[in-house]
Amino acid sequence: MRSLPILASILAAALALPLAAADTIVSHGISPFGDLKYGPGFDHFDYADPAAPKGGTMSFRGTAAAGTFDSLRAFVLAGTPAQGLGRVYDTLLVPSADESGALYGLLAESLEYPEDRSWVIFTLRPEARFNDGVPVTPEDVVWSFETLRDKGHPYYGIAFSGVEKAEVLDGSRVKFTFKAGARTRDLPGEIGQMEVLPKHFYEGKDIAASSMELPLGSGPYVVDRVDPGRQIRYCRAPDYWGADLPVNRGRNNFDCYVYEYFADTTAAFEALKTGTYLFHEEYSSALWATAYDFPALAKGWVKREEIPDGRPSGTQGFWFNLRREKFQDIRVREAMALMFNFEWSNETLFHGLYKRTDSFWENAAALEATGLPEGVELAVLEKFRDQLPPEIFTEPAYVPPVWSTRQVDREAARRASDLLTAAGWVVGADGLRRNAAGETLTVSFLDDNPAFQRIVDPYIQNLRQIGIDARLEMVDAAQMQERQQNFDYDITSARIPMSLSPSVELRTILGSQGAAAPGTLNVAGIADPVIDALIEQVIGAETREEMQANVRAIDRILRARHVWVPNWTRDSYWVAYWDIFGRPAIQPPYKRNEDFWWVDPVKLKALQDIGALR
Repeated sequence: MRSLPILASILAAALALPLAAADTIVSHGISPFGDLKYGPGFDHFDYADPAAPKGGTMSFRGTAAAGTFDSLRAFVLAGTPAQGLGRVYDTLLVPSADESGALYGLLAESLEYPEDRSWVIFTLRPEARFNDGVPVTPEDVVWSFETLRDKGHPYYGIAFSGVEKAEVLDGSRVKFTFKAGARTRDLPGEIGQMEVLPKHFYEGKDIAASSMELPLGSGPYVVDRVDPGRQIRYCRAPDYWGADLPVNRGRNNFDCYVYEYFADTTAAFEALKTGTYLFHEEYSSALWATAYDFPALAKGWVKREEIPDGRPSGTQGFWFNLRREKFQDIRVREAMALMFNFEWSNETLFHGLYKRTDSFWENAAALEATGLPEGVELAVLEKFRDQLPPEIFTEPAYVPPVWSTRQVDREAARRASDLLTAAGWVVGADGLRRNAAGETLTVSFLDDNPAFQRIVDPYIQNLRQIGIDARLEMVDAAQMQERQQNFDYDITSARIPMSLSPSVELRTILGSQGAAAPGTLNVAGIADPVIDALIEQVIGAETREEMQANVRAIDRILRARHVWVPNWTRDSYWVAYWDIFGRPAIQPPYKRNEDFWWVDPVKLKALQDIGALR
């Protein structure tokens, strides 16, 4: 017979568990299709080293869209936020970097939901505190949700559109009920990744406005110092409440993070060479191929490395603004796309370091459309056959043609010219194409990066060869941000990240809701009822295989409709860093992971002793 003390401890443990209805799930985490790698008692992520030492500073080049910053609020449309503000705020759940779509409790110690996920209850950790010592409460969660939905960046309103209501149940629990008919598979996770803001700090303020007021959150770091537009420094929050949670063990090892801002790429690269900042991701193939020969690298003080990247590569391209009438004819878009000669660009400009992008989910084989549609994907497309062009079913998924390494390929020019003529754009005596109304086919590429000019100019020359009055409009960083937010351009360059578990974010990237909302990532203005319907099927898919088939259908249709000129891609991060760091033995497939690195004091002292670093 068990002793009374043992029975008492069992009873106490049982009473500590959240009460749940018989037909609901209580869990420490959630994923789109229920598959979690880490069990409820896990100690730390596999790609973390819980014994990592704490201390030192990690520094980066600031990469805000406008090349500077004028706001410390990243959750609103107004202003250009400083990089790194996510370190200030905790969320209910955090993603795992070695699973697709899995999330685990941070502010929330557990979540409860029924099989149909028609609602979710988050139970907050009793020890959760904002960095002024005030407890994080269900009231903060509800206030954050309602405020971000109504006054935050337009993304929140679209992402949270399936929520019927949020309510406080008691001192530790908050419930989100979803609308009847809403696609609920990913809504608990979407809510779980929302920044939880302190109601007592922000209530009564114009939260939709840009602001340089130091923010308050419950995260592991606080803003320590701000030099507006030039530098922002985050340092460890005193007595951070969540330091020992499983999701944080081996993470947040640096005492401070610093983001340094520079006037241009050249100044930033020179600063890396001298140790002004310590970790750099390179985006320029020309620099990666030719500029990494400086003394600190030759002496081994700086390491240069390619880290594998298992995520989708991102939809990088020249995006047509379909809101403009001249791009409504698919033949115009296809003709212009034919004149971008990737083969010449890769050989002449990129040192052969890239491969051509063809899919919106490049580097994610399960999500890329290939060959002819078949199986589940074919069944998905059949429902929309009468709204789709026949070639969707009879021709392989579109792949850009491979041209010669001459800048202007004759076959490309001939095919593009024929398409434009068929579309009613005829070459006049001055060599420019006009329509029946006498309007010139004029297109402008909007950009703010002088380094990009070497890539765009040859493309513009090719377009002019076939009678298009193409030009490059260079603007400053602030104008670029404002015009992209308001979709004020003919063509713009953008790289849009995509997920291995696509969900509600597709409404803002590829859906009609995003096309109509300023500041979203629907840069092309895609507003297609078939795509909208497929997005909803992606969000509502009951199995990963069903989700992937619907994503492939979207990929196939958009590629056939030539909504962009696909650019180039690579499947690794190009990084350079001063050799003062240690890092875990395991590199996760879906994250660069420097948040789990640490300063190696021996390496640091060695470089300081010889004067290489201060």
